[in-house]
Amino acid sequence: MKKNVHEIEITIEGKEWETILDKSFKKKNKDVKIDGFRKGTAPKYVYIKKFGIESLYMDAVDMAVESAYKKALDESKVTPVIEPALDVKTIDKDKVVFKFTIISKPEIKLGDYTKLGIKKDEVKVSKKEVEQEIDNLRTRFAEIVVKKDGIVNDKDTAVINFKGYVDGKELEGGSGENYPLEIGSNTFIPGFEENVKGMKVNEEKSIDLKFPDNYVPDLAGKAVKFDVKVVEIKERVLPEINEDLYKDLGFEDVKTKEEFEAKIKSQLEESKEHQNEEAYAEKCLDKAASNMKVDLNEEIIDDEVHRMMHQFEDQLKTQGLNIEQYYQFTNTTHEDLHKQMEPEATKRVRYRYLLEAVIEAEKIEVTDKEAEDKAEEMAKDYGMTKLEFIEAYGNIEFIKYDMKMRKAIEIVQA
Repeated sequence: MKKNVHEIEITIEGKEWETILDKSFKKKNKDVKIDGFRKGTAPKYVYIKKFGIESLYMDAVDMAVESAYKKALDESKVTPVIEPALDVKTIDKDKVVFKFTIISKPEIKLGDYTKLGIKKDEVKVSKKEVEQEIDNLRTRFAEIVVKKDGIVNDKDTAVINFKGYVDGKELEGGSGENYPLEIGSNTFIPGFEENVKGMKVNEEKSIDLKFPDNYVPDLAGKAVKFDVKVVEIKERVLPEINEDLYKDLGFEDVKTKEEFEAKIKSQLEESKEHQNEEAYAEKCLDKAASNMKVDLNEEIIDDEVHRMMHQFEDQLKTQGLNIEQYYQFTNTTHEDLHKQMEPEATKRVRYRYLLEAVIEAEKIEVTDKEAEDKAEEMAKDYGMTKLEFIEAYGNIEFIKYDMKMRKAIEIVQA
């Protein structure tokens, strides 16, 4: 057993246990009808004779556990980092014995965490990147028009009728009419869009393909035939590079193509600089964490994974999905997602413990005034009052903690 795992037994007995059992009886007695008594009026001895004292134990344990846990923390002087594991060792009319398995922060031995020899990458923006970004911006304002002549090309939208067949039978859910297929979107299985490219309006074609091996089990690896007809072809017509485009993009101060390109280059440099700073911080943290010695409990990693999974579920809800739909769409399970998140969870925990150890080693402090000043500054960015921001954040201690962590990151990056 690891040094930071503490097994603590707490016994609730005597008058305290008797009082808890009595409370459990009063709660239970409200909902039972015993012959000869109105609901809730039967004496305790009559209730016990009919239902047994064991019927009181479950509610009594729920009532006793909070007090027992407080005693466990007071007696052990241990600060838990995750919820404890609970086991009811013994329970009878005289007592209940709880065993709490409490995990505290593991021992951390810092290695080198400054002057790590890591250099920032130099930020460069090429002419090709500027041109590509301008193309992306023009695409956002492109006009979709019907192509009267010609064939389906990359980035065109082919409006198609299609019907799929597997083993000579029509594929359920594998047909559609007037379906807008953007070439290059990879909406359909591999090979479909490539076969639609080059087709003309009103042209019909049979396409023989195979479903990928990692597709849904019923169709994985199976041959499929699609009958396809192109009904219409639409293409994007990009806007000209002129003052109308500059205004559409909100660049009121830009008048010439040269100024436009300079503006785009400046924005790309700023974006790359931000990404560069994040990448540099990540490399420094990774190096310092690899120099640190810490033996992480599986339970601590598991707790972080569960936190990440809850965050992921919240993200899915903003997209109108739930976790069960995600599992269905991705052909995965809860266990698959848990395993997938374990490396990131481990990294997060290691970084957190690294920075907390740096805070302790460097004696980093943040005063209430510093935290309140920071809260006021950030509140303005969100259009909130300082008090509203602090309440939304949790409390002033959370802000102080985050500020200390940021100071620790700055030290690691130095």
